[in-house]
Amino acid sequence: MVTKSQIKRIISLQQKKYRKQLGLFFVEGEKLIEELLNSHFVLEELFVTEDIFTQVKEREMISDAELKKISALTTANNCLAVFRIPEPQDITEKNLVVALDKIRDPGNLGTIIRLCDWFGIRDLVCSEDTVDLFNPKVLQATMGSIKRVNVNYVNLPDFLAQTKLPILGTFMEGDNLYKTDLPQDAIIVLGNEANGISPEIEKVITQKITIPRFGNHTESLNVATATAIVLSELKRNQI
Repeated sequence: MVTKSQIKRIISLQQKKYRKQLGLFFVEGEKLIEELLNSHFVLEELFVTEDIFTQVKEREMISDAELKKISALTTANNCLAVFRIPEPQDITEKNLVVALDKIRDPGNLGTIIRLCDWFGIRDLVCSEDTVDLFNPKVLQATMGSIKRVNVNYVNLPDFLAQTKLPILGTFMEGDNLYKTDLPQDAIIVLGNEANGISPEIEKVITQKITIPRFGNHTESLNVATATAIVLSELKRNQI
């Protein structure tokens, strides 16, 4: 049985300020929970409506109605787990590092984390006003890749100003991605969904690149789609 205090606490974790205050976050779904159970994340509570995760001592059987009360999904899954928020690891400034400037959409951040995982990018650096990593919608979109990508929130202008790596930025106008010599080690910056890279960050960009447009009607690409294209080309150049 889920107590009233548990319900209140888990529901509060849908908000960033309470996640930060309590040092906790929650995820839903068997695949995502299994990924995090087999990682460095520390489990706090596990609620299930079916006979799954029998090896976990923290497991608590509850009803579908109880799970619905604590779920953030429109249609509740069959399990929900609460984990402690870990301290991020230090940023390794070598190879490729992805930096995000004011990304606001949870689905975009989650997808970009999956892309970093796919292309073997260890470090993802986010501006302090990028959507929270532990937002439930971000976590769902990562599909478990969160355990393999080191995500840090930093003062992005300061971080970029001190790095020794070349800094690539994606712009509507810039060097053609497919015709440009690209560095093996670099930081690639992607900007806000509506406004792109901010003027403050633009000042420290060492090379502007663009994905050439072959059609005549679409004004811009989704930031996650742009990330996939840029990372694919950067990795192709490393082969």
